[in-house]
Amino acid sequence: MGFGLSCPVPLSHLPLAEGETNMPLTVTLPDGSTQSHDDGATAYTVAAAIGEGLAKAAIGARVNGELVDVSRPLPGDCTVALVTAPRQNKKGISKWRDAAHEADALYLLRHSTAHVMAEAIERLFPDTLLAYGPPLDTGFYYDLSLDTPISTTDFARIEDEMRSIVAEDRPFTRYELDPVEGLERLMAEGNKYKIDNAQKAIDKGADTLSWYVTGEIVRSEISNLKSPDGFEDLCQGPHVPRTGLLGAVKVMSVASSHWHGDVTSDRFQRVYGTAFFSQADLDAHLENLEQAKARDHRVIGRALGLFEIDEMVGQGLVLWKPKGAVVRDQLQKFISEHLERQGYSQVFTPHIGKLDLYRTSGHFPYYADSQYPPLVERDHLKKLADEGCSCAELTASMTEGTIEGYMLKPMNCPHHIRIFASDKHSYRDLPVRLAEFGTVYRWEQSGELGGMTRVRGFTQDDAHLFVTPDQLAAEVLGCIELVKIVFKTLGMDDYRVRVGLRDPDSSKFVGEASDWDAAEKACTDAAESLGVPFSKEPGEAAFYGPKIDFVVKDVIGREWQLGTVQVDYQLPQRFELSYTGSDNAEHRPIMIHRAPFGSMERFIGCLIEHFNGAFPLWLSPEQVRVLPISDKFTDYGQTVLEALKAAGFRCRMDTSSSRVNGKIKVAQEDKVPYMLVVGGKDADAGTVSVRHRADGDRGAVPLAEFLAMVVEERETRAL
Repeated sequence: MGFGLSCPVPLSHLPLAEGETNMPLTVTLPDGSTQSHDDGATAYTVAAAIGEGLAKAAIGARVNGELVDVSRPLPGDCTVALVTAPRQNKKGISKWRDAAHEADALYLLRHSTAHVMAEAIERLFPDTLLAYGPPLDTGFYYDLSLDTPISTTDFARIEDEMRSIVAEDRPFTRYELDPVEGLERLMAEGNKYKIDNAQKAIDKGADTLSWYVTGEIVRSEISNLKSPDGFEDLCQGPHVPRTGLLGAVKVMSVASSHWHGDVTSDRFQRVYGTAFFSQADLDAHLENLEQAKARDHRVIGRALGLFEIDEMVGQGLVLWKPKGAVVRDQLQKFISEHLERQGYSQVFTPHIGKLDLYRTSGHFPYYADSQYPPLVERDHLKKLADEGCSCAELTASMTEGTIEGYMLKPMNCPHHIRIFASDKHSYRDLPVRLAEFGTVYRWEQSGELGGMTRVRGFTQDDAHLFVTPDQLAAEVLGCIELVKIVFKTLGMDDYRVRVGLRDPDSSKFVGEASDWDAAEKACTDAAESLGVPFSKEPGEAAFYGPKIDFVVKDVIGREWQLGTVQVDYQLPQRFELSYTGSDNAEHRPIMIHRAPFGSMERFIGCLIEHFNGAFPLWLSPEQVRVLPISDKFTDYGQTVLEALKAAGFRCRMDTSSSRVNGKIKVAQEDKVPYMLVVGGKDADAGTVSVRHRADGDRGAVPLAEFLAMVVEERETRAL
């Protein structure tokens, strides 16, 4: 599970040794209040000073922003934000203060449960060698070396053993050793995977190695290098205080993996599991998984004829079929309306560019692993081959710039920059807003591809704004407004925002501190204006500027990272962009990258699952289907069809020989929003018998009345 990193003070969770002294420290709580404690105090001490109930509920803490055990000694004066186990409502579903509380509590729970699962597997399979086992967004896994295959028939036994360990209610206790002593212990144990983990930690500068034991230990046992009673694992933590605090657990699946991800190296069994604070939470999660299977966009997309991924064309390359193209086109028209309203100019750029363009932007060769290989002119390539140039020499020459070539564009921004640079600009011309539905290409490993959500060629609803410092805040706010409109129109009201800020202690961020301060304030203010949960995440900015990411929760509770807004000081500098200011001097513009959808492929893949293929009327490939009761009424059906087409609807008539119930069934399977059943009474009265895919029979209404209703539904983009 990792290793113990060095910290300002020792992290031992054991009692003070003889001769150690206490020094006073000040703790600042989230509400600004303070507490005074002796050196050696822990987050538990802080919780107990507030109240017995809080101390009982505390399972961890954020100390100076770092998630730690509740029993970890505090590093002098510090900030402390306690993490508590959630309360449950009457149905047993956990209630959370906010997304950060949920994320931290589940991280502690699942990290601890991964240890318990590893111990259970070791009990059942004594020959197991543990390698690595991190928590995940929806659970955890453990990689292990074991000759005996673990199968689904073993899952119940593993779960039962895990519950036994939970019932034993043993503490998670941390201890640390210096690297020499720690490696000596690992060498004696003979687990080469843990030795490798420890050596990597030492190589990265760790001055201690840490273990977690599920049980009580004393100092003498550690100093004598005798393994304490109970299960122990090399691990950096953090964990909940005791195994008894763990809730509902389930082993989910088993798969194969390899040491270091290298298929030529040792093969592991990777056992996946999940954990929640209550059985009701786990049951809801399992129900969501079943719904997710039913909503799989790959299955629905094929059934509805929206898109195809063809092996002959290539993995990760989407073929948009006519119905899918309608959905994509409607989304593009929708966003284009708002782009025009906000003063964007539409541009078009080629699908390839010279390597020198991407050298200047920094995309080549630094991100070469995620790009398609460069293209070299045929005659030049033949000349190099005739001269005996090896592939390695060719690659080196392209990297160094001695050989020119082309590349499928991985990003649209360099092309937009060159459009901006093609004209001279005054401060009066800014902001310049350039937008494009531009297709880009990234090389994804085949194992990472997944339907439309992870592809090799995708179209971004991309835009780049070139602004003055005074315009930055307002333009970021305008980008945020656009994202908000998109989500509201599509019924994606449950979302949160991540504001990626620079780490002031890191050297990876370029630009002036004052510029960063202004950009971060603009992003934070914009996020606050949304009125939705948002988090500030130091260290998560791009190297060239802060960013805002939008994480959307769909109707079954899954989160998707979709739209993004990024502030960029670096590329204008790399390309030496300028505008003439009011002082007649040249100034560097600031660049904003924004994409409300992210990519059309990923966004529509998400929409397919969000709506379960039943798109709202304005997005549906087919909006209305006319269903004559029999051939005798096809003439009236044609009259209705022509009226629908004249009103601009995408519609057709089912002229098959099927009975009307069969026609309704087919239309329902095709997710058509409205079905108009027409027979003799309708023909005589000029009505249509309306059937909605969700509401069922709505009765007969005059054709003109129906048209007025659906025109309003379409024009307002109602859900």
